Amino acid sequence: LGDLRLHQRIGAMLPALRIGQEIFGYCSSAVQKLAAERLGVSPARAEEVATFYVMFHTKPLGRHLVEICMNVSCCLTGGERIFAHLKRKLGVENGGTTADGRITLREVECLGSCGTAPVLMVNDTYHESMTPARVDALIEGLPR
Repeated sequence: LGDLRLHQRIGAMLPALRIGQEIFGYCSSAVQKLAAERLGVSPARAEEVATFYVMFHTKPLGRHLVEICMNVSCCLTGGERIFAHLKRKLGVENGGTTADGRITLREVECLGSCGTAPVLMVNDTYHESMTPARVDALIEGLPR
């Protein structure tokens, strides 16, 4: 029974970190430590989860998170070209944030929309069948 309770506490780490990230904006080491304390597990467990899953951000993000799918379908239809275009346009590398703090750009493995590739996500909104021109219009339209 003791092991079962430990597994339940560890299993609660995902939602605990998600809530912490929503409240504080990212999963800082302080958020990880707080989640671990509240669940009665080691801080190393929280760090393992926060650094394994791409949905957790361990450093502050820009106002808009732009994630570009780099899986096979997206790469075959221009995803790599769009990612390179955005890196040049924004002046950042993968995971970087623009100097004004407006946009964080990062590649992700799969957004699960292969039929409408290439796909990117801005914050939590999908944008499908993207081209460099459509990406430019999208980025220009984001609130400052």
